[in-house]
Amino acid sequence: MPVATGRRRDARCLLRVGLRSTACNRPRVWIDPVLLVALALASGAFLVDAPLATALGALGVAGVLRRHLSAGVFVGALVALGMGCARAHWEVAAYEAAYERARSGFRAPERCALEGRVASSPVLSHDRIAFTLSLEAGRCESLRLPAGIGVRLGGGPRDLARGDRVSVIAQIAPIELLHNPGLADPRPFAARRGSVVSGTALDVSIDERGRGPSALIDRARAAVRERILATFAPAAAPLARALVLGENDLDEGDAAAFAKSGLAHLLAVSGTHLVFAVVSIVRAFAAVLVRIERLSAARDVGRAAAVFGMGLAPLYADFAGGSGSAWRAAWMLMAAFAARALGRIPCASRALALSVLTGWVVDPLVAFDVSFLLSAAATAGLLVLGGPLARPCERLRSRPARAFGKAIATTLAAMAPCAPLLAMLGSDLTLAGVFANVIAAPFGELVALPLCLAHAVTAPVPLLEQGVALVASGALLVVRQIAHESAAATWLAFGVPDPNAYQLALCAPLFTGFLLAVLPSGRPGHLCRAWVVAAAVGLGVIEVAARRAGAPEGELRMTALAVGQGDATLVDLPDGSLMLVDAGGALFEGAPDPGERVVVPVLRARRRERIDVLVVTHPHPDHAGGVFAVLDAVSVGEIWLPVSASDDAPALETRLLAEAARRNVPVRGPRALCGRSRAFGGAVVRVLAPCPDSVPGRSINDNSLVVRVELGERALLLMGDAEHEQENALIAHPAIRLRADVLKVGHHGSRTSTSEVLVARVAPRVATVSCGVRNRFGHPSPEVVERLTERGVRVLRTDRHGAIHVRTDGRDMWVGAARPSVPALVERLRAWSLAARVSAARGSSSHSLAP
Repeated sequence: MPVATGRRRDARCLLRVGLRSTACNRPRVWIDPVLLVALALASGAFLVDAPLATALGALGVAGVLRRHLSAGVFVGALVALGMGCARAHWEVAAYEAAYERARSGFRAPERCALEGRVASSPVLSHDRIAFTLSLEAGRCESLRLPAGIGVRLGGGPRDLARGDRVSVIAQIAPIELLHNPGLADPRPFAARRGSVVSGTALDVSIDERGRGPSALIDRARAAVRERILATFAPAAAPLARALVLGENDLDEGDAAAFAKSGLAHLLAVSGTHLVFAVVSIVRAFAAVLVRIERLSAARDVGRAAAVFGMGLAPLYADFAGGSGSAWRAAWMLMAAFAARALGRIPCASRALALSVLTGWVVDPLVAFDVSFLLSAAATAGLLVLGGPLARPCERLRSRPARAFGKAIATTLAAMAPCAPLLAMLGSDLTLAGVFANVIAAPFGELVALPLCLAHAVTAPVPLLEQGVALVASGALLVVRQIAHESAAATWLAFGVPDPNAYQLALCAPLFTGFLLAVLPSGRPGHLCRAWVVAAAVGLGVIEVAARRAGAPEGELRMTALAVGQGDATLVDLPDGSLMLVDAGGALFEGAPDPGERVVVPVLRARRRERIDVLVVTHPHPDHAGGVFAVLDAVSVGEIWLPVSASDDAPALETRLLAEAARRNVPVRGPRALCGRSRAFGGAVVRVLAPCPDSVPGRSINDNSLVVRVELGERALLLMGDAEHEQENALIAHPAIRLRADVLKVGHHGSRTSTSEVLVARVAPRVATVSCGVRNRFGHPSPEVVERLTERGVRVLRTDRHGAIHVRTDGRDMWVGAARPSVPALVERLRAWSLAARVSAARGSSSHSLAP
């Protein structure tokens, strides 16, 4: 928590805000109650997602600050935490209810006629405009959409603006909420955006132009965007749009380089950016007022300029894209300008408190805005750590050395509180980023930013506009090159595990205790030190527990991940080995890669750095497209792949074989796998088809690898995308043992798979279906679901239940789902698990899981 001691009576106190006392020569520690309450209000939202972890973090902070908190402040913070939780819970519940209503009406994406008003500032992404429509009326092929829901659309004219009333023909479906173990709950993030369905706008007609400040700002944004695209170098234009308009449209290489190098903030509308732009304009305005002698003699023009700044800050934040970091900086600036307008000395800790408080009032789920959190954390670090870290640099005799040292200290002060958040985002931390910031910041903040802002007003003078664009492009490309060079210095980077909710919670008391230790007169007591030590030990204990849970031994665990319309299944084997069966994939170009967005983060959350066996059931994009992200992230022992029997191999198979050869990963086909069981600590893995080799003339689906995993009395059968031809071939061989407790249904539950005879031979207790809410194929087929349920099989779907996990020790079996918000499902799963344990304990051969 920021701390305050002794107020200065001159303007220099602006540099030491946050420390306050009645006597400058005898400072005492004082906690800003407004900031404490604001943080509690915002943090209350975390109780919705991780109640125990949030309570642990709050308890730790209270323990560290026990000597410095009055009972009234402590109670106030506790009440604020509860209020934050209540508001956040209501927002998430309301969103989930709206989402379920919309989802239940769709079986596949539909073409709809929509009417409504543009509700969000349009942005340019992948050469098309994206915006949110506040729906007034919606008619689809088989349903009507309720008014008032948000619809996120891609496509439309570039001059769209908020408030425009439009008629749209669009292909839409519910948005994909992917619930997976170890990853953040997607509901709060989706609730913040407000959209429950999304899709592509096929035709957009503007019926009525919007009016008001928001519409004017969006039209100004559109004009600036077009001038940037027309005059900047092609490689620099996306960087300029990110810097001026907050549009994140970098290509994959640039985005990765800026993220790895720690320079992403130079292209974001951060607090530094907003302060530079707004304060510069306010100072220019004040300079003009000062030159009006009659006005400056009669009035305090500084206070008038501050009032002007209070109005300018939110307008500029809106123009710059309205990100969480931009709004937080704008509210903090407004608080500082308000103090100046009232003739008071601005207090940075109080301004930070008011910015967090305003953020919570506007958005009860603001704690789930990562840019807001990073901005607040960096600001707190600069306020509290900037001075102590820069103080040793004052002893340096050389002026360049002092300047360089202070720049390093400033970078470290801003980065230190952000480290847990950056680790949560999956970014490697790199020492190169510290030096890259020192080198790149002058080009980004002192050259590129002023020139890009100046470029926005030079359109009436074409030659000047082109000259400014040329120099700004050069500065941006220098920053871009520094980012790439820094990202390439992998020897300075070190990987950190993704912190789980408990580890993030324990970082709060650790950071608070550190602040008390480094600040003047902080003097943390013995109890404070005990809490800090306990938090540090807790981090280590939780890390050990996370590694053990991520690599269990002595049991078989299957996790069917929710990757949308695709397949990805993790199989933990009893000896600690890991098998990944497929890795999902994007069905069309430009769509998010589930391998990168889901599979790799789940592996990081489990602390898994190696996959012993990577099974690619067949080379279709929805099964194999995500494999390449996995190969980039972890080491792989071997790949199982049904290599094509013909020379006309699919392009994806050819690419995968080349990548495996480049990495020296052995690839085993059906000839090497069929008829040879593999043992992994008591579990036996067998490939049942296609055997003895891929069959020429069959479809790729019907040449899928079919894998059976057995431990003791329990078995799993993973069918890939096998359809009736492959199923019939399996059924025709009575020697092949198909019986399994868990059936991973073939081809996402298509009507061309899971025949009556197959279900009878397998006799599963549970069937899992990997499918997405946006699939256009209508998977799973109602016929298949009915066929399974008629035989008493419990059908679990990743589109409704999230990731599905099955665990067995060879006798007992436990079944669960990653989306526990469906109470009926939770109760059924408890009943199934109990029945499975009772059945196994009795040695029963029954496959029924009914209670």
